[in-house]
Amino acid sequence: MTASAATAIGSGAAGHGRLSADTLRPYIGILGVLLGAIMSVFGSRVTSFGIADLRGGLHLGFDEGAWMTTSFGVGQMLVAIACPYLGTVFGVQRMLILGMILFFVASLLGPLSPNLPAFLTMQFLGGVGSGTFIPLTISFIVRSLPTRLIVYGIAAYAMNSELSQNVSASLEGWYDDNWSWRWIDWQYCALLPLMFACIWYGVPRQDINLKLLRELDWPGMVYAGLGFSLLYAGLDQGNRLDWPNNGVVNGLLISGGLLTGAFILREFTASKPFLRLALLKQHSLVLLILLIAGFRFIILSTAYIIPTYLQTVQNFRELQVGAVLLWIALPQFLIVVPLGWLLMRVDGRYVLAAGATLICIACLLGTQLTDAWATDDFLASQILQALGQSFALTALIVLVVASMNPADALTIGTLLQTGRLFGGEIGTAFMQTFVRVREQVHSNLIGLHVDILSGLTTGRLQSYGTLMSQHTADPGKAAAGATSLLAAAVARQAAVLAYIDGFLVAAFGAFLCLLATAMLPRQKRIADLDLTGGAPAPLPAGSTASG
Repeated sequence: MTASAATAIGSGAAGHGRLSADTLRPYIGILGVLLGAIMSVFGSRVTSFGIADLRGGLHLGFDEGAWMTTSFGVGQMLVAIACPYLGTVFGVQRMLILGMILFFVASLLGPLSPNLPAFLTMQFLGGVGSGTFIPLTISFIVRSLPTRLIVYGIAAYAMNSELSQNVSASLEGWYDDNWSWRWIDWQYCALLPLMFACIWYGVPRQDINLKLLRELDWPGMVYAGLGFSLLYAGLDQGNRLDWPNNGVVNGLLISGGLLTGAFILREFTASKPFLRLALLKQHSLVLLILLIAGFRFIILSTAYIIPTYLQTVQNFRELQVGAVLLWIALPQFLIVVPLGWLLMRVDGRYVLAAGATLICIACLLGTQLTDAWATDDFLASQILQALGQSFALTALIVLVVASMNPADALTIGTLLQTGRLFGGEIGTAFMQTFVRVREQVHSNLIGLHVDILSGLTTGRLQSYGTLMSQHTADPGKAAAGATSLLAAAVARQAAVLAYIDGFLVAAFGAFLCLLATAMLPRQKRIADLDLTGGAPAPLPAGSTASG
């Protein structure tokens, strides 16, 4: 296992010669895995933005449709645990091709599903297929590029992640306006053949290592996969079902917690554990995993606040929401090369701290929110957030690579992917619940000042009554309409105040990440690393450059 893991990280890390058909293969392979990373993020984000269209197209109610995103995320979580290890056993190319086939079939058949169980099954299988893409991306970039270019590859990966996350609303809205809701899934069928060609040509085919398969700690992998998946589902459904007041949420969280506990116990007692959890004793690794989860918490929290505000308060549609989020996506193209150049010369901790600071400032700017804010008002904060997120995520991955022993690549890769998924899900679940509760609190506090005997309240009702009387001659209906308008104004202000509280919490989270960054030890620069584990590692016997 140790030698294979070192080979997976180390092979191909040496410098490349002049460009030729053979030297171009790794770059084509990297294009393929980056396309996969984009589609993996699209799968969850586009479904979230388009869930109303999906429910309408499939004739489903709100509660039924709520399981669409959950089933996709559970599929990704389930395969995230096993994918790095299975990639070493069967080879990266085989795992990616299997994932592409599964994702293609699920995306093609999903919109044609005759009922909810069939669609949820396709969503789950699509999550399993796309879930193979991200865990294998970073390791392939690290082992395929010359050392001097690794930072730029990591920066491109971070750019892809941010880009795909923030153009999803625009894509979903465009599909709904111009084509069909079915293209929410069918878009992948158009992109997957290109990814397949890149992976087939650019990713080497490795021999199957059955010895590793025989040594695999199957109980540990099963405990982890099922436990983490159940916890993920419980978090995703918690806000909708009111957390501990619902038996389904309790069952998911308790059973997931018990299986996760069994997994941890197994890994500390097994002679050949699935994951070497003893690595968590390393001070820097624990901090890096917490930082990955923390930044995903912040990013997904603000990614929930802004679209929800625009849809709830301003009644924006997805295409209009996308116009705001594009200000996070578009700057990514401009900073990939400068950011890579900077990280080759500056301690990654300083870049990470700068990213956390920019995110904190962006969230504090968001606390100036009013019910009049629209697209242009978010411009300054979103550009700062775009820069901060790219700085933070790229620097984090560089620090992880710099601290990684090739022999521990499987464990670290799995822990980081799990932290990434859980951090994002906890951020979304927390912010949904936090905003809902704070909105109730603010609505109650504002309502305490709405006194029917107050001159301000009477004047507001009279102005609303005058407005409503233009649409009806019935004084009773006009008075009822005026009362409804006053209630809507209270609800609107309560929502705005709740979103402001959400931005404050996100800013506090960024500040905590800044403090954690200060505790990180100094790491080697990427240019000084020996990524082969001691000596250049050739491809496994029998490997070929193409399929």
